[in-house]
Amino acid sequence: MAVLLLGDQLHPDRGPVADADRVVMVEAWEFARRRAYHPHKLVLVFAAMRHARDRLRERGVAVDYYEADTFGEGLDAHFAAYPGDDLVTMRPASHGAADRLRALVTARGGTLRVVENDLFLCSRERWDDYAGDAEPPYRQEQFYRTMRRETGYLMADGDPVGGEWNYDDENRETPGEDYEPPDPPRYEPDSVTEAVIERVGAMDGSYDTDPPGPGWADPDPFFWPVTRDEALDALDRFVEERLAEFGPYQDAMLAGERSMNHALLSGAMNVGLLAPDEVIEAVIDGAREQPETPLNSVEGFVRQVLGWREFIRHCYREAMPELADANQLDQTEPLPEFYWTGETEMACMSDVVGGVRERGYSHHIERLMVLSNFALTYGVDPSELNEWFHAGYVDAYHWVTTPNVVEMGSFGAGVFATKPYASSANYVNRMSDYCSGCPYYHTKASGEGSCPFNALYWDFLDRNEERLRETGRMGLVYSHLDDKHGEELDTIRERADEVRAMAESGDL
Repeated sequence: MAVLLLGDQLHPDRGPVADADRVVMVEAWEFARRRAYHPHKLVLVFAAMRHARDRLRERGVAVDYYEADTFGEGLDAHFAAYPGDDLVTMRPASHGAADRLRALVTARGGTLRVVENDLFLCSRERWDDYAGDAEPPYRQEQFYRTMRRETGYLMADGDPVGGEWNYDDENRETPGEDYEPPDPPRYEPDSVTEAVIERVGAMDGSYDTDPPGPGWADPDPFFWPVTRDEALDALDRFVEERLAEFGPYQDAMLAGERSMNHALLSGAMNVGLLAPDEVIEAVIDGAREQPETPLNSVEGFVRQVLGWREFIRHCYREAMPELADANQLDQTEPLPEFYWTGETEMACMSDVVGGVRERGYSHHIERLMVLSNFALTYGVDPSELNEWFHAGYVDAYHWVTTPNVVEMGSFGAGVFATKPYASSANYVNRMSDYCSGCPYYHTKASGEGSCPFNALYWDFLDRNEERLRETGRMGLVYSHLDDKHGEELDTIRERADEVRAMAESGDL
């Protein structure tokens, strides 16, 4: 029996590959043409696959590696060489992928056994024990506490270390004007990675996507970790250099700062170069060795990985396939063109989109409270926003973006979100330095020069009042909307219409 090693399961010591004598890998370039993927995403996936292949061969594993246009063509070549081969693989995280793989293998005369995915900490059975017969919305905080108890992470004698489960209130500081976060590590491409970079760069752009292929991005030189050793080094560098200030400033946004103190490990984790338990344990152990590291930084990081990452994987699994097209607010606007070009006078949107174009990355608050917030209040179709996130980010996979973008960012279904994450310019002004250098006035809700976030926010509440007024936690904001009536609300509606017209014409 051979192990079918997929491009997002590249950890050498987890799952059936840990004891494998023979491994099958398919590098299918059809994947690269399905969406207008950022070139860094394509290089990360294919370079990591090639390096994983080489690492396995170095330890004596026979690796049959097929470069093909489609995954099916790669399997054709394999079964021509190994008729009737029996394969085993870990269950892919994306909906329906296991069934599609099994059908491809069976059609070629082989068999495929699918086993539990060891690159997650919460199995399907453990989730079922936790959730039972509960109906959505699922509660992330209760799930997180359950996982803390079961793993023992940041626990002492059955209680959370420090006495509190959650220190999020301490993680909303903004640094001063002179603050300079440490530079994240950059990994120079070797000959293997350079070959992938060259192939991605030579792609002819003949895609069935709009815009066509990765040419929409304006990327920096590629620098993401693509080997197991590089990923482990990136983890160590985060713990040593950025963990201490990760917590206080994890929600902060500064113009031109593409990473702040964030770990930048999600790409490596989502291709399987790092496992969640080793990442969490490295952070906890590192904090013990660095007593000055505040508990809120450690707990905030553990919550992102143990709580949020594991939680959304199962919310996705429970809610698919309906979640992919969920749109409970009936949003129909097309995604503005500046999400692809970055050409807008809005300082926050221009800077964040610019970071995505350059690196295929922005941190979670920029994703939620700038990019998704604008699309939500603007009225963008959630599936169209999800497509952009899926294409644009190095760490994006369907199981990741769909719950984060369709559900949390767009309030698409109510699977776990209990309210829409909509805000005016007040939030951006409080958590960033964008507004001080923006031609739009964050204090104005309507009229020429008023920040688009303000008019869109109040217009969003107004047009969704019937659906949202009685939604939990929305009473206070609707009491503020009640203070805006008559001529004031009319001018807000006019400004919202004007903002959409400007965005559509490229003049925002």
